[in-house]
Amino acid sequence: MISRLNAGFILDLTCNKSQIFLLLEVFCIKQELPINGQIRAREVQLIGDSGEKIGVISLNEALEKAEEKNLDLVLVAPNANPPVCKIMNYGKYKFEQAKKEKEAKKKQKSFEVKEIRVTPNIEEHDFSFKSKNAKKFIQDGNKVKITVRFRGREVNNSKAGEVVLNKFIEDMSDVAVVEKAPKLEGRNMFTILAKKTEK
Repeated sequence: MISRLNAGFILDLTCNKSQIFLLLEVFCIKQELPINGQIRAREVQLIGDSGEKIGVISLNEALEKAEEKNLDLVLVAPNANPPVCKIMNYGKYKFEQAKKEKEAKKKQKSFEVKEIRVTPNIEEHDFSFKSKNAKKFIQDGNKVKITVRFRGREVNNSKAGEVVLNKFIEDMSDVAVVEKAPKLEGRNMFTILAKKTEK
């Protein structure tokens, strides 16, 4: 069951799958601004198509001014007193807003923390291979968590794990910086490396 709450929706625990998908779809659709005949105010503060303030006039007069320019009257601030309307090409405005949102999403940095597990007595060949992978993860914009796993009595010689982690830190210093210094937690010791910022 879906019930309306203010402008949004709340989800009852008895929702079936189709109702949940409908709910998600509703949340993904941005609310449209009221335009032209959808505006219900008697008078409005009008802003012209080039941004100039025209002043408070009747809704009918504002609609006429928009029609004269073959543009839309758009309600941009419904809670103002009186509400604020702007003359604009609403289709073009929506297109530009969608374009801006797309660009903003592209600029958002998303990263993962990739984990590389090693042993305290890692061999040179294995070290080189894992270091190469770690560098690739860093260059792709991800963070890297390098974990040394101690088996049995190896945990008594945690210094060996620290040596391995410091070797990774040194080997990757050209592309990465230490975000979290080597730390022992239970039977694991780890460090977190992040991409070096260009100055």
